[in-house]
Amino acid sequence: MSELEDISHHIHGRITSLQRMLDLSLVELPQNKIKKLGQELFALERLLEEFEKCVGQQREQLKHLKELEELFQKNVEDVHHMKDNIPVHMPRKKVPVNGNEPVMKKNEAADVQLAQPENVKKTNKSCVREMESITMPEFENIPQYMKGRVSYDQLNAAVQSINAAVTAKYKILHQSVKTQNNHARKLHQRFKDQETKDTKGQYFVVEDDIREFTQMKVDKRFQGILNMLRHCQRLRELRGGGVTRYILL
Repeated sequence: MSELEDISHHIHGRITSLQRMLDLSLVELPQNKIKKLGQELFALERLLEEFEKCVGQQREQLKHLKELEELFQKNVEDVHHMKDNIPVHMPRKKVPVNGNEPVMKKNEAADVQLAQPENVKKTNKSCVREMESITMPEFENIPQYMKGRVSYDQLNAAVQSINAAVTAKYKILHQSVKTQNNHARKLHQRFKDQETKDTKGQYFVVEDDIREFTQMKVDKRFQGILNMLRHCQRLRELRGGGVTRYILL
């Protein structure tokens, strides 16, 4: 902007000089003065050309700045939209389980985050399979008769609770029996008794595990939630020996 102002002041000075010379044209001018007037006119023409060129460049820069401003404004709107619409349930890393840690208490199992141990040795670490959270498109594709009054957040809260039960169960299974108390040993034996050749290498829970490690009620509503999770291919059922096993996919 200062460059344009300098040019403008310079041109204004030139024009003033020419105006004075024209005022003197009423009298007879010497030949050298007429030549000087021609030189001033030529210089003024050159200055006007430079001025027009500079104005054109500034106009292009202004256009470019307006485009950048629009792009920046759109990015700001996108960021605000993402900030206001962050999903409550985000995919999480697999939960490491250390067999030497104490058994998770029932009230702790309701919180999945407490199932993550610290300072786990690599030689004694394994990962427990967990169900991924249900996405909004998946939830919307569930038939309405199957959803009933269960909301998106309630369904994903159930996913977290089931994951907590799985984590707590396999935490016990990875522990050394010698380090367990009587209650943990009984649970360990029940877990082993419920395994079959079809569950080898699979992670599953039963209704008793849900009651043991979570605050969820195993009722008709819970059965409806299981139907939705099967529909979304998060788990499958395996029956046998009077027990229904919910295997994570």
